[in-house]
Parts: sequence; structure tokens; C-alpha cells
Amino acid sequence: MMPPEFVSPTPFPSNPGPTLAISIRQPWAWLIVRPDLEGEARAAALAAGTIKLIENRSWATRHRGATLIHAAKGMTRGEYEDALDFLSLSPRLQEAAEALPAFDALPRGGIVGSADVVDCVGTSDSPWFFGPQGFVLRDTQPLPFQPLRGSLGFFAVPADTARSAEC
Repeated sequence: MMPPEFVSPTPFPSNPGPTLAISIRQPWAWLIVRPDLEGEARAAALAAGTIKLIENRSWATRHRGATLIHAAKGMTRGEYEDALDFLSLSPRLQEAAEALPAFDALPRGGIVGSADVVDCVGTSDSPWFFGPQGFVLRDTQPLPFQPLRGSLGFFAVPADTARSAEC
């Protein structure tokens, strides 16, 4: 049996290294973690494809596993309107467009959730895929907002911040 100081209180006990996060601009981070959905409503949204399970990037990654979702501090009104237009143009994504919080209500500049990165693809049938690379996400979950400065790419999260965000 391990001494208590080595027992992880986080939901990511299989990750022996530092907890990693990826910074994502709003409203895309919100569309990944969907804090408005719980239980059966969340399961129905997953089945309907109204939770964003692809994160688009210009670069590929070999990273797999638990990852904290960081909402970037920056978001222009134009970016918000572009995302709303994208959602509104797809009948499949109308529910997400209607549920999207107002521009000023989206949390920015901190951890907002978690996901498992399970693959990196160059093509996908998902309506969320724009490419050229897509990080395939599973088990997305909202977490209480935890202010944190973001960074480019995957970045290590200080242990005290990761523990409080993951609990």
C-alpha cells in the first residue's frame, strides 16, 4: 500500500507526470465542456453530436490522455458571432446555438473542464471538424472555473491548480 502522500485525489490517477491543459478560445471551450448539460440531457447531446468532440489545430499531436480545458482570455465579439453563425447554419447544431451563453457570460482566462484526448486525425465526418488536424475528445466534463494563465500548445498546470480544478 502506498503512503497517503502518494495517493492521487484527482480523477486522473493514471497520469504520473504533470497534468496538461490546452487553451481554447471561447465559445469553443464552452461547446466542448457544455456545463449546461447533465445526466440524460448530456447523454442525448452526445448522441446528437451537439457537444464539440473535435478540437481543430494546424498542428498534429501525439499527446493522449486526460487534459484540462483552459478557456483562453481573449475572445472578440467577431469570433463569438462567427461561432454563433456556424452553429445556426447547421440544423444539427441548432440546440447548441440556442443554449450558447451571451458573449459577456462566458468564463475566460482559466480552467473550465476536462477531456480525454484519444486521437489526432486529418479527416473526420464530424460537423465540428475544420482541420487540418483534429484532436478527438472523449469524456468531456465541465469543472468549476479556476483562473489560470494559458499558453500555446499543451502546457503543464501547476499541481495545486490541477488538484483544485479536478476535484
